[in-house]
Amino acid sequence: MRYVDEYRDADKARALAARIAQLCEPGRQYKFMEVCGGHTHTIYKHGIEDYLPEAITLVHGPGCPVCVIPMGRVDDAIHLAEQSSVIMASFGDMMRVPGGSRSFLDAKAAGCDIRMVYSPLDALKLARQNPDRRVVFMAIGFETTAPSTAMTVLRAARDGLTNFSVFSNHVTIIPAIKAILDSPDLRLDGFLGPGHVSTVIGCTPYDFIAAQHAKPLVVAGFEPLDILQSIYQLMVQLSEGRSEIENQYSRVVAWAGNAKALSVLTEVFELRPQFEWRGLGFISHSALQVREKYAAFDAERLFELPGVRVADPKACQCGEVLKGVLKPWECKVFGTACTPETPIGTCMVSPEGACAAYYNFGRFSRERLQQAGSPLAVISR
Repeated sequence: MRYVDEYRDADKARALAARIAQLCEPGRQYKFMEVCGGHTHTIYKHGIEDYLPEAITLVHGPGCPVCVIPMGRVDDAIHLAEQSSVIMASFGDMMRVPGGSRSFLDAKAAGCDIRMVYSPLDALKLARQNPDRRVVFMAIGFETTAPSTAMTVLRAARDGLTNFSVFSNHVTIIPAIKAILDSPDLRLDGFLGPGHVSTVIGCTPYDFIAAQHAKPLVVAGFEPLDILQSIYQLMVQLSEGRSEIENQYSRVVAWAGNAKALSVLTEVFELRPQFEWRGLGFISHSALQVREKYAAFDAERLFELPGVRVADPKACQCGEVLKGVLKPWECKVFGTACTPETPIGTCMVSPEGACAAYYNFGRFSRERLQQAGSPLAVISR
């Protein structure tokens, strides 16, 4: 296939769905987790669940980088932005993420100099343009975006831009998957592996899922037929009694990953001993911090931060959603007190958040099915 339309062919989707249904064992239920938030949006935007038999359930995982940032880290970033000498640069999807009492947008409205950027290089440009100010880049994301932050730190070091630093909130996917597998709350039969992260880390890091936990994982692309083919590959493995790592997204993902990106990551970052994830708690060696070698570009070394841990709102069940324990619409405040316009939790804020996906693409069909008494949350318009 060469064109996007080919990956959205309804006839091919129905053919794949029929083959998936043939592989379902009578009386057995299957539960697969799509780790990446991009997969969640494809599933509900294109109505993938409509094509699947009732025996298969898809649950969301912790693959949305904005969603897993704890409220205390947002408060630390706002504390940085409150310094009169600081320009805080942030991606747009962080602007409305709630901290303990307010978001970046609230802080900006109160007078903080917070600017939206499209890349860390935009933040570096701000540092060049404002030599009398200290520009801090709010660095978020998994291994997908961390290399660009690392390259920007190297560029700042090369150019001697001492008024630029990063507030690193980069996290890594493997420890999060391990935490999910160790959770007693959830039984999973397999994983749709994250396509974007895998372009950097490759497929080998997932070997432990098959070897130690006897679960199959298929690295999946982001088009509707990618998702259905990956589910089919999972079902084939289960029907044959296999648990292996497979790469459906081979047109983009190399098995060994991106050596250059991994090299840059290793040069600039190292693993933190501990980092708090929203909904998953503290996970050891699960996030990246700037190495001592580049301490001059590490905001956590350059500024004094409160570092206060902030509990999530009691009404918000983002943690359960991120672990796949709850569907978003099962949260008590979903679609009522918590909407994209008035988000309580991060899962409703980010474009990759599961709650935002359900709200934007799945809410109305779910309501129709509930009125009809159906137990299924079939997502379509």
